Amino acid sequence: MLRLGEKIVIVADAFEQNLPIGDYGYVIAYDRNPDNAFDYVVRVPAANRNFYVTLEDVETEADLMMEEAERATREALIDYALSTHNEKLFHQLMNGESEEAGQTEKTTADNMSQAEFIKQVNLRAWI
Repeated sequence: MLRLGEKIVIVADAFEQNLPIGDYGYVIAYDRNPDNAFDYVVRVPAANRNFYVTLEDVETEADLMMEEAERATREALIDYALSTHNEKLFHQLMNGESEEAGQTEKTTADNMSQAEFIKQVNLRAWI
């Protein structure tokens, strides 16, 4: 449940009511009517309007910033693994493998030449 006055970002428009997707707003009220599908009333300063929205249509700005930071970190680690030819880190990032699973596949990874590794990287990048 979002708090009153919390800064949110509109991420969807479930009921197709022309919400300004991507704009930020503030929760100004809860909609407690049991016959209504909407959860909150949101004030969007850029549109100079109030909108009724569902919980699925909005996310807090802090959550979106955290997701973006995690995505940027993952991309930076992938770039680092590719530039340093660190196969173990690359496979861990791309496949979500744990270190234990990486130990069992170490023998197969050692048999792979650098050219084969780059070929697999290019194949994954193409997909």
